[in-house]
Amino acid sequence: MLEQLESPDTVLAFRAVGKIDAVDYERVLQPAVHEMLDTLGELRLVYVLGEEFDGYTAGAGWEDAKLGFGNLSKWNRCAVVTNHEWVEHLIGIFGWLMPGEIKVFSMGEVEAAIAWAAA
Repeated sequence: MLEQLESPDTVLAFRAVGKIDAVDYERVLQPAVHEMLDTLGELRLVYVLGEEFDGYTAGAGWEDAKLGFGNLSKWNRCAVVTNHEWVEHLIGIFGWLMPGEIKVFSMGEVEAAIAWAAA
């Protein structure tokens, strides 16, 4: 499940809880992303992957790839808040693919991540 977090109007912020599947993308994330693109023309996202995050289904992985690459030129800033080393490792490997900025924050820095994404 994706829970939307309080953030400025220029930032989308979500917390991942449990196993994230394609329905989470279709019902929660994609509509929010499309609304932000219609309104602002760019994306600023904060994604919190804490201890309650259990990973992605294969369908969610596909939806994530489509969402990211389908809007590649629209990404401005993406903050990932996590203590999962495997997430940090993947961002280190694939983060250069994003045309905007991407930064990893630790779990105690959710507010700092939102502020950075909004700046």
